Amino acid sequence: MLISASKMDKPAQIYVGTAGWSYKDWEGIVYPAQIKKSLHPVEYLARYLDVIEINTSFYGHIKPEWGKLWCRKSHAVNSEFMFTAKLNKAFTHSPMAVLESTSSETILASADDERLAKDGLDSIAAEDMLGAVLAQFPISFKNTNPNRDYLETVIEKFKQYPLVVEVRHNSWTNEGTLRYFAEKDVAFCNIDQPRMGKAIAPSEHVTAAFAYVRLHGRNYDQWFDSDSRNDRYNYLYTGPELQGWKTRIDTIAAKAQKTFVIANNHFEGKAAVNALQLKHMLTGQAVNVPDTLLKKYWELGEIAAQGEQRS
Repeated sequence: MLISASKMDKPAQIYVGTAGWSYKDWEGIVYPAQIKKSLHPVEYLARYLDVIEINTSFYGHIKPEWGKLWCRKSHAVNSEFMFTAKLNKAFTHSPMAVLESTSSETILASADDERLAKDGLDSIAAEDMLGAVLAQFPISFKNTNPNRDYLETVIEKFKQYPLVVEVRHNSWTNEGTLRYFAEKDVAFCNIDQPRMGKAIAPSEHVTAAFAYVRLHGRNYDQWFDSDSRNDRYNYLYTGPELQGWKTRIDTIAAKAQKTFVIANNHFEGKAAVNALQLKHMLTGQAVNVPDTLLKKYWELGEIAAQGEQRS
């Protein structure tokens, strides 16, 4: 179910979903145990969510046969389902990002990376199911002349796709950046993250025909200090915190034809919980909830549709 709002003569659409689906700790929580023996996880999630942001494409290029399979499986249960995809880290991160800052000088994407990335993205775009491509840069990627030049090369290489850029350092939050993104028809990614140091603040920018929101959680204690990425994303948004973003999303959606809202706080299915809660807030309607998720998170009982098949 898509969420519609009025925007002149064209209804705007809000797609709410999660970043990724392939997490070991989701089995028995988001999915029934050993789901892969009987059902593809994408096919299962498409019954409840509007979009999945493909996360594996950041670590390895999408194989075209995989992209076609994901589209076929999800479309079979939800004809309006969409994917977005993270651009491979070869274009956005230093190969040694944990040890050095990412900049135009340290990013080392090759011609093969570009070819393989486009082959995978094209397999989904060909099915008319690719909503956006996300170029996610780390907080060490600052607004400097060389980095702006490099960003322009990325935009030119991937301008055939609906492109959204996520920058996390607050040096990018200025009118010049927003004007440049608008000129290039590139969406500025509005994010929620722990606000520490020079981290970018929550925003409601719309610089393209579509808009993008990512919720990373607010795990201040573990964001930089923990060695485990699960600790970083082990955060469940509260109702008031989500309500604040619901207000921002309504504002954003009024200025965009499509808005993608992605929950990235994935540990133990918390992203799915918050995505369903946001979907309920935005529609004002009960939502279908996976039975396994409902057993783990009692608060979903307050918004779950009653008397409907949820598994």
